[in-house]
Amino acid sequence: MSNNDPTLLRPIVELAAIASEYCTLIENVKTGDQEAFMKSMKGFIPLLYLRGSLLTATEPEFPEANERYVTEEQWEVVFLNLRSLFGEKDEFWLVDYNETSHYDPVKASISECLTDIYQDLKDFVLLYKKSSLASRENAIFSCQILFHDRWGQRLAQLLPYLHRIGFEADKQNDMGFLI
Repeated sequence: MSNNDPTLLRPIVELAAIASEYCTLIENVKTGDQEAFMKSMKGFIPLLYLRGSLLTATEPEFPEANERYVTEEQWEVVFLNLRSLFGEKDEFWLVDYNETSHYDPVKASISECLTDIYQDLKDFVLLYKKSSLASRENAIFSCQILFHDRWGQRLAQLLPYLHRIGFEADKQNDMGFLI
């Protein structure tokens, strides 16, 4: 691999490393360890958003080298594990900004958002780890498009809710009184 390889630039390698850690955390979620998981997510979400927003990619020379890896069955397992972890806290309200400039409240799911992010990032990580330049180009290009269209928005929607419920728990734990 050449030092001039644009797929090996520091911001891309760092995104791949952070995305890999996120995917590992999601894959190893344990029921009952909600507080530790939430603390991790409050750190990962802004970091992933920042790294995703810095991603620049050019259209790949060989788009046929693009691949997706996460199956519907894998998505469902991850989703159900997360839903079990969050329980009653899984659903939250967000404001949907639609094309007609209406702002509609919509019920959303932490588990669904985190699983959608997982799917896009896991596909990115697995394709990026392949040794071919075409695979890495496609991984970066797809990741950038999906950041814009899906996982970046999911991150932005999740953070306010995770912030609120995470600090509600913190307030109850701090010296036994509410702030």
